[in-house]
Amino acid sequence: MRIGILALQGAFVEHLGILERLGAEPVLVRLPVELEGLDGLIIPGGESTTMIRLMLEYELLQPLKDRAEASLPVMGVCAGMILLAKRVADSPLQSLGLMDMTVRRNAFGSQVDSFEADLDIPALGETPFHGVFIRAPVIEAANSTVELLARLDDGRAVAARQGRLLAAAFHPELGSDLRLHRYFLDMASGGPPVA
Repeated sequence: MRIGILALQGAFVEHLGILERLGAEPVLVRLPVELEGLDGLIIPGGESTTMIRLMLEYELLQPLKDRAEASLPVMGVCAGMILLAKRVADSPLQSLGLMDMTVRRNAFGSQVDSFEADLDIPALGETPFHGVFIRAPVIEAANSTVELLARLDDGRAVAARQGRLLAAAFHPELGSDLRLHRYFLDMASGGPPVA
């Protein structure tokens, strides 16, 4: 299975290692031609404004959006979640506009406000998933077609799925738990079932 990792900016190298450990073939994506033949794509954490600027500069934004709308599975992590959302609260940031939800950038504050939390994610099993939140966004609102997969103890939504799109406010690539990446690979191969 060939899984692309958007490699314009951000924490893409860590995803590469996890995909290799799970037996997938990672492909670094910087140009539209590198979207060819992919079974899925990961948009990593990083700086969402910079990522959009570079996607526009490399003429990658529209081809990526077209592929996702034509059923390419996409996982967005932190900044990637922001780029997947149709709406970004209090920001003129252009996004891919693929998931019918509203997110807020830097919802917990700046870098010094980063934190870790154990999350109940039933789609991944009973064992809590340890999430690392770095200048993380949150999901403020979502259409009924978006399945909210995880919430913090205070109720704020931090992971969601809509069809073949998966979004997480935290960084699964910074821990040793491979379940979220495995879940995405299952999505890319036609399972697990869409809620």
